[in-house]
Amino acid sequence: MRRVRKYLVVVVGLMAATSTTSTSQTTPPPDYTHDHRLLKLEELFQALESPAYALAEDFLLAADRNGLDWRLLPSLAIVESGGGKNFKNNNILGWDSCNQSFPTVSAGIHHVASRLARSPLYRDKSLNGILSTYNPFVDYPARVKRLMRRLGPDHQGSPTGQ
Repeated sequence: MRRVRKYLVVVVGLMAATSTTSTSQTTPPPDYTHDHRLLKLEELFQALESPAYALAEDFLLAADRNGLDWRLLPSLAIVESGGGKNFKNNNILGWDSCNQSFPTVSAGIHHVASRLARSPLYRDKSLNGILSTYNPFVDYPARVKRLMRRLGPDHQGSPTGQ
């Protein structure tokens, strides 16, 4: 009886794990090789001597999968950690005042993107509303938006450039 119960726990656990896998986790990521946004991100990160250069595709993928402006996450990373120059807990976006820890920097980027897209604290807010909620300092929205403008206009938002 004990073996049957143990077996059932394992089977139920596996079923729960597979049922919570989203299509975004199982769908292969797009090829950003010829995406002009990737070039823009890499150029900005290089100009700032930012280690986040290596994460440019992660920023695009997280933004695309969560319907965010592609310029938002990298701009947050630059303001919050110098683009990965100064951070802790694999948290280059300063989420939860850097108190939240992530298994990898990429996991942190995807977590924050998901929260910005789905949390009632951020969902359906304007960019200024999102930024003011993210960090209440008065000049914070202007700092982030200045970096976003440096990357280019928002209409470059789709992987195909449409």
